[in-house]
Amino acid sequence: MLYLLASDAVHGGHVTLLNLLRYISFRAGCACLTALGLSLLLGRPFIARLRQIQRGGQPIRALGPERHLLEKAGTPTMGGVLILIALSVSMLLWGDLQNGFVWAVWLTTLGFGAIGFMDDYRKLARRNTDGLSKRARLGGEFAISLVCGVWLQSMMPPDLANQLAFPFAKDLLLPLGIVFPAFAMIVITGFGNAVNFTDGLDGLAIGPVIIAALVFAILSYLVGNHVFADYLQVHAVPGTGELAVFCAALVGAGLGFLWFNAPPASVFMGDTGSLSLGGALGSLAVAIKHELVLCIVGGLFVVETLSVIIQVSWYKRTGRRVFLMAPVHHHFEKKGWAEPKIVVRFWIISIVLGMCGLATLKLR
Repeated sequence: MLYLLASDAVHGGHVTLLNLLRYISFRAGCACLTALGLSLLLGRPFIARLRQIQRGGQPIRALGPERHLLEKAGTPTMGGVLILIALSVSMLLWGDLQNGFVWAVWLTTLGFGAIGFMDDYRKLARRNTDGLSKRARLGGEFAISLVCGVWLQSMMPPDLANQLAFPFAKDLLLPLGIVFPAFAMIVITGFGNAVNFTDGLDGLAIGPVIIAALVFAILSYLVGNHVFADYLQVHAVPGTGELAVFCAALVGAGLGFLWFNAPPASVFMGDTGSLSLGGALGSLAVAIKHELVLCIVGGLFVVETLSVIIQVSWYKRTGRRVFLMAPVHHHFEKKGWAEPKIVVRFWIISIVLGMCGLATLKLR
C-alpha cells in the first residue's frame, strides 16, 4: 500500500521521503521491524485469549516423550495465527501489491495456514491428537500447491518456466515440461509437512524457519535483479525481488513469535504455523528457481522428515526401530539430551546449512 503511494508521488513529480519506499531493501527492513513489533505488541493478549478459549491447551500425544505430558500440558496452540497476522499486516503496508509473485506465495502461505487451523481446531474440539484425516489434509495441500505451481509458472520467463535449475552448475537446466506444476506441488507440500515434523520442541521449528527466510530474502533480492543475477551467474526471474520484502516480514514475525515460544514456551505454533511456514518456504523456492538450494538451506527439515520415513518403513518391514523415537529430535530426547541443548544445536546446524546455501551463489 505504501509502495503504491510512493509510486504515485514519483509519477506526479513530487520528490519526498516517499521515494525511499521505492527501494526493496528499505521496505524489507521496515517490513521486518513492523512484523516484529506487531508480534511483540499483540503476543501477550493474544496468548491470554488462547488460554481462555482453549483451557486445556494443546492435546499432547500419549506416545510422545513422557516429560511432555507433565511439562507442556496446558500450553495453548494455534500461535501460528499470530505469525500470519503480523506477516500479513506487514505485507499490506510494505509490499508491492501489484506483484503476482507476492500474491502467489502469500496466498499459498495463508492456504496452508487455513488447513493447519482446521487441523488444530479439530484436535482441540475432540481433545485428542486426531485432527483432519490424512486424505483431507494432503488433498487440500496438493490442491493449493498445484494452483501455486501453475500460477508461478505462468509468470516466469518462457526459457525458465518448465526448468529445474541446479545450484552448482550455472548452465545446467533439467526440462520438466508439463510435469513442472506437479514437481512444484511436491516441493511445496513436502516442505509444509517437513516443518510440521520438526515442530516438536520449544523454539525448534521457528529458529530454522527464520534462518531459511533470511537466506531466501537475500536470494530473492539477487535473483530479481538482472545486474546481480548476471554477475553471480544465477538465473534471473524478473519480479521476484519483491519476495525479499515477504521474507523479511516472515523473519520479523518469526522473531516475535520466538519471543513467546522460547523454552519454556508460552504458546505453540500448532499446525497453523508449521504448515503455513513450510508452504511459504516451498513456494518461495519454486518462485526463484532454487528448489534444490532449499533442500540444503532447509536440510534440517529434510533430515527430520527422512527420520520419520525410515522409522515407519523399517518398523513395518522388520518390527524393529532405527531410532528410539521419530522424528529424530525425540530420539535425542530419549537419549537424555536436555531440550534447550537439542534446540540450540539444531539451530547451529541450520545456520551452517544456511551459509552453505548462500555459498552456492559463487560455486558455479
